[in-house]
Formats: sequence, structure tokens, C-alpha cells
Amino acid sequence: MTSTTVASAPAESSALRIAGYRTFLITFMLAMMADNIEHVISYWVAFQKFRSAALGGFAVVSHWLPFLVFSVPVGALNDRFDSRRLIQAGMVLFIIASLGWGYFFVTDSLQLWHAMVLLTIHGCAGVLWGTSSQMLLYDIVGPGHLPSAVRLNATARYLGVLVGPGVGSIIMQTLGPTRGIFVNTLFYLPLVFWLVSAPFGRHFRGATAGAKRAVRGISDIVQTIRDVRGMPVVGGMVLLAGAASFFIGNSYHAQMPGFAHDLGHGDPGMAYTVLLGADAAGALLAGILLETRGTWLPTAPSSALKIAFLWGCSLFTFSFMNSYAAAICVLFLAGFLELSFSSMTQALVQLNAPDTIRGRVLGLFSMSASGLRAFSGVTVGLLGSVTNTHVSLALSALAFVTVAGLLLLRRPPQDA
Repeated sequence: MTSTTVASAPAESSALRIAGYRTFLITFMLAMMADNIEHVISYWVAFQKFRSAALGGFAVVSHWLPFLVFSVPVGALNDRFDSRRLIQAGMVLFIIASLGWGYFFVTDSLQLWHAMVLLTIHGCAGVLWGTSSQMLLYDIVGPGHLPSAVRLNATARYLGVLVGPGVGSIIMQTLGPTRGIFVNTLFYLPLVFWLVSAPFGRHFRGATAGAKRAVRGISDIVQTIRDVRGMPVVGGMVLLAGAASFFIGNSYHAQMPGFAHDLGHGDPGMAYTVLLGADAAGALLAGILLETRGTWLPTAPSSALKIAFLWGCSLFTFSFMNSYAAAICVLFLAGFLELSFSSMTQALVQLNAPDTIRGRVLGLFSMSASGLRAFSGVTVGLLGSVTNTHVSLALSALAFVTVAGLLLLRRPPQDA
């Protein structure tokens, strides 16, 4: 059976029908919310204490760089060890980071290097959690429910990003940052406790994991790339996700205040919030519609490539907008398209990854889709300082559209 057939074969149905997945999704959302609450509290306190732009830049690098360096090794660990325990290890690191912030808040002894260490621990926790969760997800829902589960997880991620900062602000205002950061650790615990005896995972089933390969860092990444080169669907989706991450990522979000100011509509702060909200609202609508009316959009490589191409075009269009109302509409469309193609690429990689090296393949996808975001600040941000943010976003979007277009033209006829 070819990889394309594997990707298209399962008849999709909602993953919410599976009780185990519903529990997984709820605990995942709580952990995602806690992740963003910690960002709100720790970033605010660190900014108040240090007023350091360099620390803000380090926060971005420490968040994404671990995905670039450790995603494949963590995937390899999932091929050998119980994914449930690796997710729990990630939650423990999140809790340690929150408790560390709390300790330094209580003692008023936070130094710059303390903050850098805690931010790095937080980034490493994200790698353990993210890659291992994708590994466990396949076992919980199976191939028939996988596209739905991936979409729902992506939608939950957007909800966490939207709800987390609001909840974090409320916690800070009512409890203060010190007690708030300690309370935040409680949101990680439901996932930790559920995974103690959750009846899922390769190790729970006693399935054969295939030949065990040592985790060897860079050489393991190189070998996994060689393996993926023989899988056209997986290779194409990894390349597509990497191009989106490298050229654009979410760096245009950081430039949104500048776009809001240039659009000149009312208060720049409110204009900025509405623009970001439009992007997120489009993504949430995509998650809802694809889950309830998703039969019109098959999970296939050609669908992912076409939607990704349109996403790049929408951001290229946004970069030259001079109408605030039109910009909101374009960003809403961009958010819709981004969730649609990003969740589809991940589902296709999951469906076509060989079981014996599934962890390594998912790790490579995570390295590409998340790790390369560490460089998107260069393509959009630094280039924008040389020209302006409109030109830099346009050039970055154009580069991505070129990659997506070439992949679309070179796809095998059976993927059409």
C-alpha cells in the first residue's frame, strides 16, 4: 500500500466520540492554558524587574530553539519508552519552572540568569510534551479519527492562547503574581494524574516497537531525514511545515502593533488587539467547521498544499492593506486557512509514518514546524528593520508561496 493510499483510506469521524480522547483533550487544554498563564505572569514580573529587551528576545529563542535541537531525540525516546511517562516528565518540568519563578518572587532574589534558566526549562518541557502527545494521540484515536483529533488539538491550542492570557491577568489581579504562579501549577496536575493509568500507548498494549536504535543527536536527525526522503507524502508535508515556520511562523503577530499603527484606525492598542483577535477567530471557526462540516475537505496532500498556498497569498495581501476593515477580513481568512492546512499536514504525517519509527518522524515534523520558528524573527523582524514590516512580510509570504507552489506542481498525479 502506498503512502498516499494510507493517507486517504480511513473514513473520518469525530474523535470526540472516544471517551479517552475527550479526557485527553480537556487535560491538554488545561495544560495549554497553564503554559500561557505562566508566560503572562513571568514575562510581566521579569519586564518590571529588568526592563530588558534582550531577555524578551531570549524568551522567544528559548521557547523555540529546544524544538529545533531536541524534537528528533525526544521522538526517538518515544520509539523506545512509554509516551505517557515522557508527557508526565514534561509536565513536571513545567511545574518546576513555575515553582522556580514562585521561589524567586517570594524571596525577591530573581536575577537575569535565573530567568534565563527557567525560560530554558520551560522550553524543554514544551518539547517533551508536544512531541510525546502527538505520539500518544495516534494510539488513542486510531487512523480513522486522527484528522479530527489533530484539528481539535490545534483548536484547543488556539483557545489556550486566547484564554490563557486573560485568565493569567485575572489571577495576577486577584491573587498577585507570587500566589498566582503557585496556583498555576495546579492546572498541570489533571494530565499528570490521568496519565498514571491511562489505558493507551504502545507500551500499554505491549506492541512490538521494532529494532531499538540508540538516540544519537545530530546523526539521528540525519538518518531520520534519509528515512523520510523515501516517503513522498511525509517529506512534502515536513518541507511545507518547515517553510511556513521558517519564512513566516507567528512572527507577524509581534509586528502587529506596527501594522495597527500604520492602518491608523483609532487607538493603536485596541486596533492591535482586534487584528490579533481576527486571526485567532478565523482559526477557531476553521476548527469548528472542519469538525462539523469537514467532509467537503479531504485530508490529502493536494488539499494541504492548496490551502497553504492561499494562506501565503492572504498574508501577502495583508502586508499591503491600507483599509482597517479589509485588513480584519483578510486576517480572519488567514487564520482560517492556517489552522486548516497546519492540522492537515500534521495528520498526513501521522497517517503515513511507519510505526517502528513513528516517534522519530513526528520529532522531525515538530523540529520543522516549531523549531524553525526561531528563525522567522529574522525573516520578518530583522528584514523589517532594514526595509519596513510591510515589505518584509510581503517578501517572506512570497518566499513561502513559491515553496508551496513548487510542491504543488511537483506532487504525484495520484495526490491530486
